[in-house]
Amino acid sequence: MNTTLPQASRRRHAGFTLIELLLVLVILGILAAIVVPKFSGRTEQARITAAESQISTFGTALDAFEVDVGYYPKGRSGLQDLFAQPRDAINWRGPYLKNEIPKDPWQNEYVYECPGKNNPSSYDILSMGPDGRAGTEDDITNFKTTKR
Repeated sequence: MNTTLPQASRRRHAGFTLIELLLVLVILGILAAIVVPKFSGRTEQARITAAESQISTFGTALDAFEVDVGYYPKGRSGLQDLFAQPRDAINWRGPYLKNEIPKDPWQNEYVYECPGKNNPSSYDILSMGPDGRAGTEDDITNFKTTKR
């Protein structure tokens, strides 16, 4: 018994048709349209969470600095005092952070003010958030903002 298929039948079963390939591409496109937006939203939420965590870490380090020295670092560049000893800090026991001051997840500098406008007895820290502008709704801060 001859088990070989005729020549025409072999050609028909040898590969995918154009319609089959297009159908697979359409299905992949639909899946990508569903999955990609879900992951991109997660990335932005992860950045926000990272900024909140970093601000919390700054707060812990600033509180330790205040306990040792007796005051919070002054001015806008005060976060640097957590890593490098200021000239007037006699009881400084730092560095209070393991590494130098990082940028926020959007590669902007954190904004530090002491005394703070929102926390006049201590300090304000903020990340300008995804838009890179201070004073907007997407800012991540160590204080509560009131909506206008």
